Amino acid sequence: MASAQSVVAPDPVAAPVLFKPAAMATMTGSGAKSPLFGEELRRVRRTVDAAIKAGINVPVPKDPGGGATHEQHKRNYIALYGAGILYRITGDRIYADYARRMLLEYARLYPTLGAHPAAANEAAGRLFWQSLNDSVWLVYAVQGYDAIRDTLSAADRKTIDDNVFRRMATFLSEGQPKIFNLIHNHATWAVAAVGMTGYVLRDRALVDKALKGSDLSGKSGFIAQVDQLFSPAGYYTEGPYYQRYAMLPFVLFAKAIETNDPGQRIFAHRDGVLVKAIRTSIQLTYDGYFFPLNDAMPDKSLKTDELYQAVAIGYGVTRDPTFLSIAQWQGQTVLTPDGLLVSQDLAAGKAQPFVYTSQLFSDGPDGKQGGIAVMRAGPGDRDEVVVAKNTAMGLGHGHFDKLNWLFYENGNAVVTDYGAARFLNVESKDGGRYLKENESWAKQTVAHNTLVVDQASHFGGKWKVGQTLAPKQIYFSGDGATKVSIAEMTGAYPGVVFRRTLVQLPIPGGATPVVVDLLHAAGGTPATYDLPLHYSGHITDVGFPVQSNGKARPVLGTANGYQHIWVDAVGTPDPTNATVTWLKGGRFYTYRVLPPQGATMILGESGANDPRFNLRREPMLIQRVTGATTTDFVGVLEPHGAYDPSAETTVGAKSRIVALHHVRGKDGDVVVLDLGNGGAVTLGIAENADPAAAHSVAIEGRAVSWKGPFARFDTPKAVK
Repeated sequence: MASAQSVVAPDPVAAPVLFKPAAMATMTGSGAKSPLFGEELRRVRRTVDAAIKAGINVPVPKDPGGGATHEQHKRNYIALYGAGILYRITGDRIYADYARRMLLEYARLYPTLGAHPAAANEAAGRLFWQSLNDSVWLVYAVQGYDAIRDTLSAADRKTIDDNVFRRMATFLSEGQPKIFNLIHNHATWAVAAVGMTGYVLRDRALVDKALKGSDLSGKSGFIAQVDQLFSPAGYYTEGPYYQRYAMLPFVLFAKAIETNDPGQRIFAHRDGVLVKAIRTSIQLTYDGYFFPLNDAMPDKSLKTDELYQAVAIGYGVTRDPTFLSIAQWQGQTVLTPDGLLVSQDLAAGKAQPFVYTSQLFSDGPDGKQGGIAVMRAGPGDRDEVVVAKNTAMGLGHGHFDKLNWLFYENGNAVVTDYGAARFLNVESKDGGRYLKENESWAKQTVAHNTLVVDQASHFGGKWKVGQTLAPKQIYFSGDGATKVSIAEMTGAYPGVVFRRTLVQLPIPGGATPVVVDLLHAAGGTPATYDLPLHYSGHITDVGFPVQSNGKARPVLGTANGYQHIWVDAVGTPDPTNATVTWLKGGRFYTYRVLPPQGATMILGESGANDPRFNLRREPMLIQRVTGATTTDFVGVLEPHGAYDPSAETTVGAKSRIVALHHVRGKDGDVVVLDLGNGGAVTLGIAENADPAAAHSVAIEGRAVSWKGPFARFDTPKAVK
């Protein structure tokens, strides 16, 4: 093996290929004076300088996520990437020499490694407990290597090429073909790592495998993943959280393809779906945080490496000035030519506001596997939003939550989704892996805001069955003040069909819209129907009598998530008193339901049968109907009033809605909200989505007639 030696004169044969050298040159000199770029340059320099001062540490891998060796190898790839970029920007040879010396240590270590000793059920890595992390290491490290490769002696370059990068690329492709050829985010990272390495090593065979799959058939590989994992709207099938995670390898490898194979026109592929995916990633957030659907951590926001890169690359491709406002909100960019352009144009005042829209983001490669219906009360990132999750399964990271919904208002998640049961990279929590409670609670249907039949989860809790069935989006309207989503699910339970309508409904005198929720379930045999609502806040009022379990907390069930629910109280509401009000972030929220005949309301909390304290304790309400073949759940969630603990003032603590009515006719439903001022709002919801079809339903002696899937009728307040 070649010994360490001083950095030599640049060799044009090994010049950078992931970025064009001329583009790299634009980052020198005046680049440091551009505010956002200059701050990132200083941040990365502090990080890398500290790493250089600490000395090179390339340990033998032994720990799972969060452990010492795991974290050290993460720090190393960040330092390698940063050192390479800093060398190209500053010309300071200390950075190239540091990267060279570290990579020579990896060249000594890597050929000695077998399967990681802490590997679990996932595909074992070598540097890390799962090969996904090895792919991430390679994506970052190969960029740093590309930046300094032309400074190495021929001997050092060959040593590092052969013993680090070629070996890793071979392991991730030929050594794990099952992972490499998946249509899945693990494979996205793997093909990006292998393809980028192929470009750097000038190895066309590696590039072609990355683009077309191991057998070069095109049935797998990067292009197949772009085609199959994204819908035409740019929605990624595993959900917003994994869309965020997968965006980095998608856009980085696409940028490398554009640079080296411009004839592919990769950013124009499928009507520009990768750029659509960047915009969709941003749209699927509230106050910058991703909707925590499927296996998701609730604390992931747009302030993350994946989106710093995606926003910069998206702006470089499109020059869309709304990307600049996102970069401004992020407060950070990347040390690339695209990052410099973002910083310069932001400083030049070219940013325009990113408009958050009410939109149906279709799911599936053909856009026909349901979708996420996002209904916003305004164009800002903190305006009220209703999210109807009517998507397909989402592969193995999907949850059993068809026709689930979430609600955000006043800067808070109000109707919530648990996301994943996991403490990412916390070694004491199963090495940062998904916890067993992810299967026993977080994925189960009762952990979500949707229908549960006979205390079982959708598709019998089998995701591969769920992958074959998707909801049908019947109707969506995001235009105007009143917004509507209607979707239907068949096959989640044998013989059961359920349809859900969610309406974001402004009402007279209300500062923010209410949410009307109508769920109709029809089955062939008597069953127990449960409809949970998971919320965030502290109960201030319950409108109906309850029997509280003050001394001992019983558990609601024994399986399918029910074993994790403590029962705090149970009541039997009637149409006049079926309300629960809670306080969150200075706002009151009243959930008013029209209980089906004989229905009970369960007030519960997650966390039962959790001896290792793996679950968050979160409240829920569950409406339960027993022995029914069909049932209708009708509810309204109303934000109202304000509480200021500093000023000790409370206003508007009582609901403005005084009664709720519902009739189901032959071809539709009518829901009426009686308001405290004497007025009313009537909604007509049709069974048939034909816009030309006429409907009429009688309620309380009057006929309500309309045309099309949905209609709204306002009755003015009473005149005294």
